[in-house]
Amino acid sequence: MSYGADPTLNERATAVPAKVNVPNLSAFKARAEKLAMMTAYDFTFASLLDRIGMDLLLVGDSLGMVLQGDASTMAVTTEHIAYHTKAVAKAAKRALVIADMPALSYATLERALQSSQTLLAAGAQMLKLEGAGPMIDITAQLCARDVPICGHLGLTPQSLHKLGGFKVQAQGSAAAEQLLQDALALERAGVSLLVLECVPSSVAKAVSSQLRIPTIGIGAGPDCDGQVLVLHDALGLGTHRRPKFVKNFAEMANPEQALRNYVLEVKSGAFPGPEHQY
Repeated sequence: MSYGADPTLNERATAVPAKVNVPNLSAFKARAEKLAMMTAYDFTFASLLDRIGMDLLLVGDSLGMVLQGDASTMAVTTEHIAYHTKAVAKAAKRALVIADMPALSYATLERALQSSQTLLAAGAQMLKLEGAGPMIDITAQLCARDVPICGHLGLTPQSLHKLGGFKVQAQGSAAAEQLLQDALALERAGVSLLVLECVPSSVAKAVSSQLRIPTIGIGAGPDCDGQVLVLHDALGLGTHRRPKFVKNFAEMANPEQALRNYVLEVKSGAFPGPEHQY
């Protein structure tokens, strides 16, 4: 959806009353309306994000880095995510609340079911897990039990050590093809949404065009069906090195207007620009 120079741009992009839920996610893709997604960890910011028209709120394991001060997400537990999910869920009147499943919390089906029960009871409406391969079967088992799942491919932070750091993924034809096949396998397994992180824009475009489900990009270019950023990064609050795909929306605005600008630019396609792509 393109808003162009419409003077009512701000109101039109944020005054969307319909509740975002799992069944209507595909409608966003069908009408080419971008999904705006951001991390949220507490009631206050979740209330603000929900009020200004954010479609999806992700209680991310990124809280390990931006709230707990760790160098990675590996120490985050299901209990941590559940605590923050409960606060965010209280604030979400329109947005869909997605909770990350932390590292190894879904290593087996039994653990995945236990983690899912905890996070859904805390108020999550969808759960996100990383990777393909052995995760395909676990994903399918969860989906078969009516647990809405968001997949995550490309740079998967829970595989940080295996990947050798925070690096761009799916570079080269073989790796790009594998990403596509993994994405298609996750779609067949029943996922309703797919995050693509730190992959070349051309790869993300090809994957997005072949999936029926929406894709959410983070460092994956403008052709995904939506975008996600870590809240602290979008407000220029991160103390760590800022990735290329991050834009500081608070440089020329107060926090509320900065977040409104993020929604506007995602919806209009202005963000991410060429300078945010790989």
